[in-house]
Order: sequence, then C-alpha cells, then structure tokens
Amino acid sequence: MNWNDAHFETKAIHAGQDPEAKTGAVVVPIFQTSTFAQPAPGEHLGHEYSRTSNPTRDALQECLAALEGGVQGLCFSSGLAATHAILALLDAGDHVVAMDDMYGGTFRQFDKVWRRHGLTFSYGDLRDPAVFDALVTPQTKLLWLETPTNPMLKLVDIAALAVKAHAHGVLVAVDNTFATPYLQQPLALGADIAVHSTTKYIGGHSDTVGGAAIVRDRALGARLAFVQNANGGTPGPFDSWLTLRGVKTLAVRMERHCQNALTIAQWLEQHPRVKQVIYPGLPSFAQRDLAARQLRQLGGQTLGGGMITVILDGELAHARKFLSTVRAFTLAESLGGVESLIEHPAIMTHASIPPEQRRAIGISDSLCRLSVGIEHVADLQADLDHALQIAFA
Repeated sequence: MNWNDAHFETKAIHAGQDPEAKTGAVVVPIFQTSTFAQPAPGEHLGHEYSRTSNPTRDALQECLAALEGGVQGLCFSSGLAATHAILALLDAGDHVVAMDDMYGGTFRQFDKVWRRHGLTFSYGDLRDPAVFDALVTPQTKLLWLETPTNPMLKLVDIAALAVKAHAHGVLVAVDNTFATPYLQQPLALGADIAVHSTTKYIGGHSDTVGGAAIVRDRALGARLAFVQNANGGTPGPFDSWLTLRGVKTLAVRMERHCQNALTIAQWLEQHPRVKQVIYPGLPSFAQRDLAARQLRQLGGQTLGGGMITVILDGELAHARKFLSTVRAFTLAESLGGVESLIEHPAIMTHASIPPEQRRAIGISDSLCRLSVGIEHVADLQADLDHALQIAFA
C-alpha cells in the first residue's frame, strides 16, 4: 500500500515504519550507533555516519513528510536548529520578511545571530497580506510565517501570501508547530517549507527535544539536507525514536486537546476575572472565517488547537499569583504535551523581545498562555477557577 494515499491517522502509524526487514520487528528499532561498517572503501549499505543519516531518523523524516504532504522531511536537534538551517540557505545581504508576532526564540535568533552575519529583517502584521507588498524588496529571499502565532494566536492567510511571495521569487516557510499537520498543511496551501518544533505536539509527551523541516521540492530538500549534514544539528536515534512513537497518536491527541481547549475557552470567556480570551475555535475569534478555511473542521466545528491566550482583568501581581497557584496546570515553558502547561510570555518565553515591541503586538503583563492537555476537562477547569479566586482574593 502507498501510505501517501492513506488517511492521516494511518500515515502517522505506518509511513516510514514498515516492519524491520531482518527480524520483522513491528516497531522501528533504535539504531544507536554512530557509524556503519562498509564492505569496501566508499561502498556502504545505505548509511555511513549517523550525523548524515540513521535508519531511525530516516523513518521519522519519512513519516513527517507524509503527514505534511511533502517530498522530503529533515529532522534536527531542536526547532531552533531547524530554523537555523533554513536561514543558512541565505547569503549575507539577503532580506527576510516575518510576522511581527512570533516565538521569542525565533526572534532572538533572527535579531541576535543572523543580523550579525549580514541578513536583514522586516516585521509586520501579515494578517493583512498587503503588508507584505510594503515590506518586500529586491533583496527579499524568505517570508517567515507563524500561524497561529505565538502567543497572540493571530492567523495569516498562507495561500494569499504564498502567491504574493512567489511572484517575487521569495521562499515561504511556515512554522506549523501550534497547528500541527493534523490541523493545517502549509505545503498544500502553497508554502515551500513547513517547520516544526517536534518537541511540542508531534512528540507530544514532553520527553524529547527536536525540530523538523518538510519541503515540497526535491531541489530545495537537497540544499537543506546539505546544510543539515554540514552543520550537524541532528537528533540522536533515541530522540528520533521517542518522537516517532509520539507521532503515532497525534491525531487522537489533537482532537482531545482541541475538545478540552474549546470547553475551557468558552468557560473563561464568561469568567468575571478574565478580560479577553483568544482562541481560534471560538465564535468571538476575530479571524473565525480564515480559521474555518485554513484549519481542520470536525463535525462542523473548527478545530482551534490546544493553545489559549488569556488576558486577565488585573495587573502583573494578579498574573503572578494566578500562575503560582495552579496545580493541574504546570507552570513551565514549552507546550503541546499531554499534560497541561501555563506560562507568562512577557517574563518567560518572550522575554528576549524588547518590551515596547511586546506591547505593540499585544503581549501585556496580564497575558497568560495556556497549553491545554488531555486530562479530564473538569479537573482543569476547577484548577483554573481556584487559582483565579486566590489571585484576586
């Protein structure tokens, strides 16, 4: 069977994961080796050195490529390592247009690393595709998007922006970490590269760190594979195996994440201590029409993902007390695991973004980011309600 023709749930379990040829092992083995024997000098059996390729990592790469509808997947030691490899395709003097709301680590890499090496960056609110027209220059070589964004959950119209970017010969990369390939497939919408921190929903269990880039063009894949091997930021076999194990349940986990997040978002909207709730699955979401077009629908409901942004009707002191009181939610960075996490972007994940820039995109001191897990939703709701009562007592 050609797994590329199968449904998503079947691909997640079988693509790249045929039974092992020698023993018939159903689960892809952990090929915990740094090097591979060669029958003769320069003649190998498919693998030479695990930085270049490893059978366990190859299985994960093939699976992720199938899930994103790409021709090649490349895995890295972290999401930021994947980002670094993509930026390494550019030359000094090249220009990047990026969404103004993005993961703080991505901004830090752009602003503190690549800018020193001659790349230039322009940031704008690309919810309006016309903003790209004002930012693009003859030197622009890459359009970098997140959708939904981190942490404001803004959406960008991937299809519309891909048309505009390609008219200028600009590559389009989309960080698809929040949505996952189950909810959104950027390559099918015209993007050239889908990027992930596989640490998050793809791995799904908060027990390994990794990243991935999936492409729809083999020539671009070959360029990126060269950088992957040359820079060496690749995951080890055990990390690849853990991620491959996690991805098998991605579809069922995402449905539960979305179900829980919608229930909690609806409840929080009615809470007297909450000023605003941002969640793509809510009728009140400002871009609900785009969400309905771009994200997966199930039973007539837009699957809005597992992330909720909440702005409390209070000050920093209230947010600190709230975040320090929760128990079913764990106060920690990261997201996308089976357990619920909560954090304060201005202090934690987005502290590297200058305060004035944070305020401009809406990251206030009373804003909290929730990664809703797959626990029983009643327990999660009770935990939040108790913490809000304590915070505002």
